[in-house]
Amino acid sequence: MKLIGSKKVKTAVFISGNGSNLKSLIEFSRKKNSPILINLIISNNLKSRGLKFAKIFKIRKKIFNFKDKFLTEKKILLELKRNKIKLICLAGFMKILSKNFIKKFRGKILNIHPSLLPKFKGLNTHMRAIKNNEKYSGCTVHFVNSKLDSGKIILQKKVKISKNETSHSLAKKILIQEHKLYPQAILKIFNL
Repeated sequence: MKLIGSKKVKTAVFISGNGSNLKSLIEFSRKKNSPILINLIISNNLKSRGLKFAKIFKIRKKIFNFKDKFLTEKKILLELKRNKIKLICLAGFMKILSKNFIKKFRGKILNIHPSLLPKFKGLNTHMRAIKNNEKYSGCTVHFVNSKLDSGKIILQKKVKISKNETSHSLAKKILIQEHKLYPQAILKIFNL
């Protein structure tokens, strides 16, 4: 990805939940060396706790209900165009985007996943890693393609699974690393 001049790339973050990765991305985007600027927060969940960051950081937010996926995605694409968004960061967004949507933004949608892909795609990653007696789990930032959690990997971070690990304790350990990894992956794709 290329930076045009020294202008930051307009970015939208899609969330469904607490928004802790959103918060770390906003803080990163405000640093001088950051290639992105977060202009829009999109959520499919009216009760998403992460939406409070839109208010705190004065960022435009839009909530879409996905009852009619085709129609909703059309509205989202319009919103992205209206805001001149060039990059999408999925941060705990619990909806699967259609092939058509992904095609329109090919190579410009990133996702963070709480496992060392290609292992444990989808949900309940921590519990599955523990049940599988893995020694390590971690997180992955990857490009989004039309297959679930299967796009080209940008960066990964390993986390050791301790003896008495629970899915809750592992989730907490991995989340700390997610907050560091996502900004690093963004710097990497912009060759910074």
